[in-house]
Amino acid sequence: MTIRVVVADDQELVRSGFAMILDAQPDIEVVAEAGDGAAAVAAVRELRPDVVLLDIRMPVVDGIEACRRIAAGSDCRAVMLTTFDSDEYVYEALHAGASGFLLKDVRRDDLVHAVRVVRRGEALLAPSVARRLVEAYTRAPRAPRPDLLVHGLTARERETLLLVARGLSNAEIARTMMVSDHTVKTHVGNVLAKLGLRDRIQAVIWAYESGLIAPGSARDVASPPAG
Repeated sequence: MTIRVVVADDQELVRSGFAMILDAQPDIEVVAEAGDGAAAVAAVRELRPDVVLLDIRMPVVDGIEACRRIAAGSDCRAVMLTTFDSDEYVYEALHAGASGFLLKDVRRDDLVHAVRVVRRGEALLAPSVARRLVEAYTRAPRAPRPDLLVHGLTARERETLLLVARGLSNAEIARTMMVSDHTVKTHVGNVLAKLGLRDRIQAVIWAYESGLIAPGSARDVASPPAG
């Protein structure tokens, strides 16, 4: 199935370059280019692509706000692009609903891989990177929120969420839980559906902000008492 993409960047050469790289792939079609955030939002609403690449800094509407509007009004997954290697932008992008984050000096193969990964509903950032970013963002102490943990998760789904939040890949989770990769994918899908989350990155953020995982450690702060 062809992955339909919108590329948004206020620098024409950058925008065209990314579009050419993606359009050259047999399974990817760039359906529109946009020079500002407002145009990107309009293109997504009209064309309903699978993935949108959004520059962080754009005129009219910046990439963060465009991502927020797109996430609120469609199933299109956003990958944020920036020349600024700043955690601040990563945090803002993730909370706006982005499914991934890339610097503009990304390699050609990594750009293509990112679009494919995000289209599958997976997180673009490596789990260890996502964990580092979220831990830094949520470092301020916060009390556990048991009310946020009651979402009908089964014991195995809850265990899966904990392992996702600790930065384990599906293969690592499968080995830890001694189940198949397919079973892990099913558990992850159930967790996302029950918590109303878009992808694994949002699951990591949810786990930390709910108090399920303590920032700065791998400790489960909401485990039931033993016995």
